[in-house]
Amino acid sequence: MLLRPALRTAAVTATAYPRASLTRTLLVRMQSGGDGADATAPPKKPKQQQKQKGGGKQPKVEEELLTGAALTAKENEIKQDRLVKARAMEAEGRTAFATTYRVTATVASINEKWAALEPGVEDEEADVSVAGRIMARRVFGKLAFFTLQDDSGVIQLYLDKGRLEEEFTKLKAWTDSGDIVGVRGSVKRTEKGEISVYAREWTMLTKSLLPLPDKWHGLTDVNKRYRQRETDLIVNPHVKEMFRLRAKMFSGIRRMLDDKGFLEIETPILQTHPGGADARPFKTFHNSLDMDLTLRIATELHLKRLVVGGFDRVYELGRIFRNEGISTRHNPEFTSIELYQAYSDYHDMMDLTEEIISGLATKLLQTETLTYQNTTINFQRPWRRATMHELVAEKLPGNFDLATLRDSSPESLEKAKEIARAASVREIETCISVGHVVQACFEELCEADLIQPTFVIDHPVEVSPLAKPHRSKPGLTERFELFVYGRELANAFSELTDPVDQRRRFEEQVERKAKLGLEEAAEVDEEFLAALERGMPPTGGLGIGLDRLVMLFGDAPSIKDVIAFPLLRKED
Repeated sequence: MLLRPALRTAAVTATAYPRASLTRTLLVRMQSGGDGADATAPPKKPKQQQKQKGGGKQPKVEEELLTGAALTAKENEIKQDRLVKARAMEAEGRTAFATTYRVTATVASINEKWAALEPGVEDEEADVSVAGRIMARRVFGKLAFFTLQDDSGVIQLYLDKGRLEEEFTKLKAWTDSGDIVGVRGSVKRTEKGEISVYAREWTMLTKSLLPLPDKWHGLTDVNKRYRQRETDLIVNPHVKEMFRLRAKMFSGIRRMLDDKGFLEIETPILQTHPGGADARPFKTFHNSLDMDLTLRIATELHLKRLVVGGFDRVYELGRIFRNEGISTRHNPEFTSIELYQAYSDYHDMMDLTEEIISGLATKLLQTETLTYQNTTINFQRPWRRATMHELVAEKLPGNFDLATLRDSSPESLEKAKEIARAASVREIETCISVGHVVQACFEELCEADLIQPTFVIDHPVEVSPLAKPHRSKPGLTERFELFVYGRELANAFSELTDPVDQRRRFEEQVERKAKLGLEEAAEVDEEFLAALERGMPPTGGLGIGLDRLVMLFGDAPSIKDVIAFPLLRKED
């Protein structure tokens, strides 16, 4: 089954059956009479009035709206009711919280193996044991139909008092939606065509004390979904597919690089000198060492020290921490991969980037063309390559090329700012060089228009402190950023290996930080400089923001949708 179509199908299903938040009716017990309809059949719309025997009318039942203290009180009431059931089980020598259970089949394997079973037919020779969570209960006199969900899907439990005898009564009395149970039995397809486990015995594995969101309304409040991710995963199965996709992407990248001879080596998260990016770090303190430390903002400098040490191909896939803003594209902790390959340059890194991303799309999505937020993205190689100056010139009055202002004179800087103002570029007054003006123009005028994969190459040296000077274009560096759907997805260099030039650029960073009062990390890292002085081979380096890549592949509008537990503001 293709992952992306599965995600789309689940999203359509979620739209077709809208859900409300936990502030609405918390639990619907389906223990009314009926005709034995399958548990998975679509619910019938309740009639406002029904005739009773004798011609009377039943009063209209309205859904109760619960908020604040009333919601908490209702939850506590339900919790106490379920605790009473757990204690009743214990009183009869049964545990409500089992230690283990022998599972012999998954839901998916049952549905696959007995797919050809005819309606109304039971495979009496079948003997399967499944375990999972009760998602819905329908009890009709001496028959009951439960919906069971495990990690692979959902299946119906066919529960017959004639077969279960006294256990049927206990099952009705002790179970609720949300409970985790084990069931052993044969396999039957009902008259309505539903593959079911025809239970011979059942076991309570974990008694759920809190209810699931209402069956038809569910959990749709976005904030609650992020805060209660475990509940989100239970009641919105398509969310699980997003995290399956994420895991497969990460393992796929690792396999690609391992097959190419790269070695993954972990580098420190706690650092004395945050470096490798212009970003504001998180600060912490180590008590035993009496040291101020920061969380890493990049893995770059330590990985390059490994290259100096003789690892020609090295990478790390891991968490990065930046104490900056939060948006649909930014989270304070995120996942990236950085890799370094000796004896290569940024052209090699462009080829490798195309190979990794196109390869993942082909392997996981079975296509190089996908749809993101109703926009078609084509990852078929080769991708567009354009210089930053070319893209900026297209947006400036008269297609003015700021590359003509290569000197660092005050006159050139003022001319660059004048052109930028004419193009309505904001926040350029803090720019201290023409290169910074070029960067500001690019960010404001160009980024949003780069929908199809585009390598933006040859950045100004002033905004690229770790990149090697361009071999034929003075004032520029051999650097690229990859943009897709107006978002930066990757960043790469021909790495700077000259320790003297590197020291000068570090010092210029520190000077700019002090002059402008910036909080971004900018220090002269003597340990890294000492490593460069021992000699680093020509090296190409690449970093890819993996959360944004998962967003693209999974058609997720927010980065919070692809991070299991995103950082959120504390609730009052």
